[in-house]
Amino acid sequence: MKIGLAILALCAASADAFGVPSTRAFATRSAAMRTSLAMSTAEKTEEKAEKKEDDDDKGDEKKKVEGKKAGDEAPPVNIGWNSHKPVEEVPKTLVREGDGPDGNYPMRAKFEKMCREAQISITKAISDIDGGATFQEDCWVRANGGGGMSRVMSDGKVFEKAGVNLSVVYGSMPQEALQAATERGVDRSKGMAPGERVPFFACGLSSVMHPRNPFCPTMHFNYRYFETDGGVWWFGGGTDITPSYINEDDMKHFHGTYKKICDKHDPDYHKEFKAWADRYFVIQHRNETRGFGGIFFDDQNDRDPDTIFEFSKECLNSVVDAYGPIVEKHKNDEFTQKQKEWQLMRRGRYVEFNLVYDRGTVFGLKTGGRIESILMSLPETARWEYDHQVEEGSPEAEFLKVCQQPRDWV
Repeated sequence: MKIGLAILALCAASADAFGVPSTRAFATRSAAMRTSLAMSTAEKTEEKAEKKEDDDDKGDEKKKVEGKKAGDEAPPVNIGWNSHKPVEEVPKTLVREGDGPDGNYPMRAKFEKMCREAQISITKAISDIDGGATFQEDCWVRANGGGGMSRVMSDGKVFEKAGVNLSVVYGSMPQEALQAATERGVDRSKGMAPGERVPFFACGLSSVMHPRNPFCPTMHFNYRYFETDGGVWWFGGGTDITPSYINEDDMKHFHGTYKKICDKHDPDYHKEFKAWADRYFVIQHRNETRGFGGIFFDDQNDRDPDTIFEFSKECLNSVVDAYGPIVEKHKNDEFTQKQKEWQLMRRGRYVEFNLVYDRGTVFGLKTGGRIESILMSLPETARWEYDHQVEEGSPEAEFLKVCQQPRDWV
């Protein structure tokens, strides 16, 4: 249509140029101008409509992404490593209904109660196994709510160091830090405005046990519950074992204990969570796992929270059953200086993983956690030898093969 109008206008212009006066030329030109004007008006109307539609879409999009903003009362991103205040009397609870973002207060209280009870029962069982040292307890609180209790044993007969930490945290995290803290790309900042820090509640119980004897494995567990101000909640946790030498029966007992629990709650759990542990506990710069794994899970919110709570509770309450008999079995085994040195080198690998890759350590440091509690997981002694090579065919070499190619023990 526009091309045809242009041709008509061109013809009329040519007639005038050659001195051919014609009413038709004027009529054609006027018609062309009216048509062009009508089309121009229609196009402009259409453009305005499209622009309004775009603006509406942008407005809707803006409303969608606006999200919630952290309130003035929300704690800063780093609440300060020295913001904790030691207290002599342990408070009845560290979870108070008015603290932190709105959320599932009954679950917060229930999870903390579970952690406290497990801390008491586990430390008693480990003290009984050690037969010498006892756990020292420290308690602290924070002005903005929350706090924690650490129970640490050192210089025991069986355990060089063992600790069980309870923590309740009300803090804020940058969205990118929350995103980096998950393996599966779960949107933990959902509901919050882009770039806005995310106020959160977290409660967890974590532990590491470092025995003296090289034939007694190190053991670690962590069970936790999170909520954010945007309405996101999830459970995470796991128990894993880090020996220095292979013992088939020990590994079958440890992994078998958790397979029974997993199978009871969901037939797919053990396969999924065992593989997750093998992926998670990797020292990437060594291309080997920290130990022989166990179970590990995170971002669990795909079913009723009480259902996941019961699974976490049974896993936590089975720590002593899974680990205690192994330590009892080997705590008096004879060992050589070479075997002790190998154990210390494996502890060195443990330190590397915890300081470089462990999400709990990174999370604690980024949120201004209590340093003594965060670094409680580190052993008192470790060893690094320059370019150490194991002898081919040795027990140490066989151990490394499992760290490079994780096995299914049950």
